[in-house]
Amino acid sequence: MDRLDAMKVFVLAVDEGSLAAAGRKLGRSPAAVSRAIAFLEQRLGAELLHRTTRSIKLSVEGERYVEVCRRVLAELEEAEDIAAGPRSTPRGLLTITAPVVSGEMALRPILDAFLDAYPAVSAKLLLFDRAVNLIEERIDVALRIGPLADSAMVAIRLGEVSRVVVAAPRYLKQHPRITEPRDLSKHQIVAMAHLPNSWTFAPYPGSSAPRIVRFNPRLIVNSTYAAVASAVAGRGLARMYSYQVAERVARGDLEVVLGDDEDPEMPVHLICPQGRLPVLKVRAFTDFAVPRLKKEFAGLKRSIRRAVHHGS
Repeated sequence: MDRLDAMKVFVLAVDEGSLAAAGRKLGRSPAAVSRAIAFLEQRLGAELLHRTTRSIKLSVEGERYVEVCRRVLAELEEAEDIAAGPRSTPRGLLTITAPVVSGEMALRPILDAFLDAYPAVSAKLLLFDRAVNLIEERIDVALRIGPLADSAMVAIRLGEVSRVVVAAPRYLKQHPRITEPRDLSKHQIVAMAHLPNSWTFAPYPGSSAPRIVRFNPRLIVNSTYAAVASAVAGRGLARMYSYQVAERVARGDLEVVLGDDEDPEMPVHLICPQGRLPVLKVRAFTDFAVPRLKKEFAGLKRSIRRAVHHGS
């Protein structure tokens, strides 16, 4: 039996969660899938999977071996792409991650268009508002907002975003005027559950100390969409990334306050592990997505700047 084929079967069985599901995807019987895994176990002299009638579970040896298999198969795919050169067609599974809102708003439509252009590629889009280790979680490409800490990644700058304080026009009409950050103490605040009950603003001219405004929030939520919706409903002031509220600001549902007091803008990058960029599907996606994402973030930036200028 071919060892590489058996490794592919093993990885797919793990990813699908059962031998039967892997067999359906490969067009093989569960017995054929079981034979492929048994072949590997015999070569290694170790049990890779604990099997039941309905599910499978990796053994300790299997957990280590599946990661080796993934790495070998990825390197083989990369070698085949490089050897085929311009004759090759992008193919296979592309795994991408992004923050929830930017992934849904900016990245997903571009990914849809990419899949239309490259029918041999399939994609997995994972949206998390948390740090993701691209190597450990086998991610090909990630959209990142903020400073980059990992120099082992290839990074392509897409633009900049800022934080903005927003509120519904009717809320602002019914409450004290806001001209500087300390005025926020007189207002109702819609806060995010994972963030501290304080907002930091740029220092006064001639000072290096940031201005910190502490508050007791009237409403705490753990969803960006909920925070935006509550601000639109007039529940109070919310502080969001500019791209998260650009559409609502453009429609007049929200107004930006304190735009001239915000911290400097934060960079937006598309990043990928050093070894993944030469893989044809990854290179094709970055070539396709980068100019479109640059245009998208530039448009969002202009929209917010117009709102800040108009408000001032």
